Amino acid sequence: MRWYVWVSALVVAVVLALLPILHIPDYALTLITQMMIYGIAAMGLDLLVGYTGLVSFAQAAFFGIGAYVVAVGATEAGITSFGALLLMGIVLATLVAGLFGVIALRASGVGFIIVTLALDELVWGLAYQWVNVSGGDNGITGFSRPHIGPWSFVGDYHFFYLPFAFLILSAIALYLIVRSPFGLVLRGIREHPRRMRALGYNIWLYRYLAFVISGLFAGLAGVLIAYYNVFVSTTNLDLGQSTQFLIMTILGGTGTLFGSLLGSGIIVALTNILSNYTQRWELILGAIYMVIVIWAPEGILGLVRHLTSRRQMRIVGGAEPELPAEEEARSTHI
Repeated sequence: MRWYVWVSALVVAVVLALLPILHIPDYALTLITQMMIYGIAAMGLDLLVGYTGLVSFAQAAFFGIGAYVVAVGATEAGITSFGALLLMGIVLATLVAGLFGVIALRASGVGFIIVTLALDELVWGLAYQWVNVSGGDNGITGFSRPHIGPWSFVGDYHFFYLPFAFLILSAIALYLIVRSPFGLVLRGIREHPRRMRALGYNIWLYRYLAFVISGLFAGLAGVLIAYYNVFVSTTNLDLGQSTQFLIMTILGGTGTLFGSLLGSGIIVALTNILSNYTQRWELILGAIYMVIVIWAPEGILGLVRHLTSRRQMRIVGGAEPELPAEEEARSTHI
């Protein structure tokens, strides 16, 4: 990454860290908290969509499982330890992702998409019917935000730093993954699966690991959203939630990782702002999606990257010395 990208990321991180200290309005702070939580799940999905080339609608299943572990563990089992519930939520979401990966990766292309959609609906249907545990449409409440050692995260200004810390850790972890040899293999599989298979790589295993890692980060985000809302329901598992994660990833730019954060910010902001002014906010949001997909099919960061590349090519092209006529003819002939 170029130096100005690192500087931009550092500036954004510092600004985010200062927001609670500056006492920005509560409404703005809660929106940014949501953006960070959804951004973690969207970045995990980008590992699968943008770097592996697999479009999955199962992300909400792992997201909801992480959330339900917190709600059920705190209300039914009486577990108050944040560390224990965090670990349980991530582990269970990862295990379910491992199971779903075995099933879904038996198909490819559109078949893979349909299978992941069906698996997500299966988890949603189980939660909807298992009212004694999940609460059904009524959901689960009655638990509180965590205390970690001497620190309390009950208030919005204090809780802000919890998803902020996990966002930084998740971004670093995912960046190291996509820049590692493992991440380079995923890109190769996305572009040339047959060639990678001919080189001796186990295509299925790499795709499976990417699917599981994606589910892990969705489970982490689910744990955080449960503590943020202090409420969990079947809406955390439904297809609309999976679609939202996918739109966030595509909108920001697939294969850019940090574009998912931008996408989550745009979706959360537009959803909350437009719904305050009109009941037809979904229609306006759909029109915005359509315009972006038509004019920026690679996402917002993809468009920025494309424009930057064109500008650099124009600069380099203008700096090229002109070849003499004989040299030009020789090079053209070659």
